Amino acid sequence: MIPFEYRRADDVSTAVDTVARNPAASFLGGGTNLVDHLKLGVTAPEHLVDVTHLPLDDIVPTADGGLRLGATARNSDTAAHPDVRARYPVLAEALLSGASGQLRNLATVGGNLLQRTRCPYFQDVTTPCNKREPGSGCSALEGYQRYHAILGASRHCVATHPSDMAVAMVALDATVHVHGPGGARSIPAEELHRLPGDEPDRDTVLDHGDLITAVELPARPFAANSAYRKVRDRASYAFALVSVAAALDVDDSGTIRDARIAFGGLAHKPWRARRAEDTLRGGPATDDRVARAADAELADAEPLDGNGFKVPMARGALTATVRRLQGHRA
Repeated sequence: MIPFEYRRADDVSTAVDTVARNPAASFLGGGTNLVDHLKLGVTAPEHLVDVTHLPLDDIVPTADGGLRLGATARNSDTAAHPDVRARYPVLAEALLSGASGQLRNLATVGGNLLQRTRCPYFQDVTTPCNKREPGSGCSALEGYQRYHAILGASRHCVATHPSDMAVAMVALDATVHVHGPGGARSIPAEELHRLPGDEPDRDTVLDHGDLITAVELPARPFAANSAYRKVRDRASYAFALVSVAAALDVDDSGTIRDARIAFGGLAHKPWRARRAEDTLRGGPATDDRVARAADAELADAEPLDGNGFKVPMARGALTATVRRLQGHRA
């Protein structure tokens, strides 16, 4: 047992100040991912600041018609919220596909966004891993690669981000609100997570001591026509090989006026599919058009020896999701 100091935070400012002053301190939210890493020896913080009791669990409308999700709102409560289910079904579906009911009752909005990769080499302290120990190497490059990245990877890291919820947030153009040592700021969800580059140990753009306080979903009426599809090795709570979050604005003639698409399981971060969106806009979602959209997005894919199947799988997942949202038109 590695001893550590535990403190329950009473307010946001105190929590931020406490962590910011100590480089070996961490926030404790829902805790499932962090507790796993404590047990495995992946991390050993000296001080844990528990933020689960901060008054940040409200789910409330915003003045401009959007929806604000507090960072400590439980995943189960978020998925079941009437406004989320009616106006942002892609988010409810992503949350429900992400974990068991017991975990959803503990996990939080902020904690879900900040969970770390499930790459087996990151979690095995006996193997080299640049994310866990910068400069030590990436074991996955010559190892087990089924779950690893085909987009945006680097020679330093090919891990993927595990969150389902984060993929939906990116597709919805959500904004992440943060309170840090320098005060409050807002970050587009698409920009919260990083590609590995030569610093794979940095998952996000957050600085030490930054605390997520809320996530805001914009008022986007066509987000009600949205869906999440997850392809995995087993039906019961496995991490995504490929996932798709999509929202379509379709007129009465079947023409796609606007689209928001993000992929999970393909990169170190949720992957916003802007090329696919651009290809889909302005025409009907025929199978040929959707295939061209997928091919445009996956043109730069660099599969590893063990995960080349992800390219056709991503194409098929996008096609099935668009069919569901618009109806199949040959």
